[in-house]
Amino acid sequence: MNNQESNEMHLGKIVEDSKPAQVPAKNVYSGEFVTLHPVEPESDVDELFFISHGSDANERIWAYMPYGPFSKKDQMLNWLRGCKASTDQIFFTVKSNELNQRVGMMSILNVSEQMKTLELGNIWYSPIVHYTKVNTEGVYLMLKEIFDGLNYRRVEWKTNSLNVRSREAALRLGFSFEGIFRQHYIIKDRNRDTAWFSMIDKDWSDIKANMKKWLFSGKSNISLSALNKKLLNPTCKEM
Repeated sequence: MNNQESNEMHLGKIVEDSKPAQVPAKNVYSGEFVTLHPVEPESDVDELFFISHGSDANERIWAYMPYGPFSKKDQMLNWLRGCKASTDQIFFTVKSNELNQRVGMMSILNVSEQMKTLELGNIWYSPIVHYTKVNTEGVYLMLKEIFDGLNYRRVEWKTNSLNVRSREAALRLGFSFEGIFRQHYIIKDRNRDTAWFSMIDKDWSDIKANMKKWLFSGKSNISLSALNKKLLNPTCKEM
């Protein structure tokens, strides 16, 4: 080996597809179990407030959020208006097709078309749809648009490191654990260490097949966690 070869630097792989990703749009996304609508404060607030307030179980969904619960409906309405007006996030209301009512929300944020990365976040649901197909299909519809339609390379999922439910959901859906950002935020006067997860484009084809199998096969004995576990590529040890 000559000196030139021994001193060569290791560089990343060339990204063959160098054209930027497309900007996500405020579209309606329809599935078998859910429909995602861009947030409309005046028409959404009644159902969203009702399903997320009025009991300890309902209000527990706000525990790890930087906002909520709201003391009255008008406060939530003002927050929803801010969500609609946001220029750096797109908020969606999640409607259960079976129940014919709004049951939660999610958003697209931290979008970089040039780097082809974005984040799915602000995800919350009423307890009435926990352990149903609502969250899985909602995320499936978003990922299908992001990877198959808009040409992104990476989708991030971030959550309070203490939020066990969200961390388990990330792994179940095929997001790989990447580590903990210590003292990342101060939320509601409390420290938040943030757990980071990601899914990249080369993971998506197999994860999509697993999601479709779990959602649409009609079989009740399928574990999406088990299907996706072998596809995970954690970059550090789970805590």
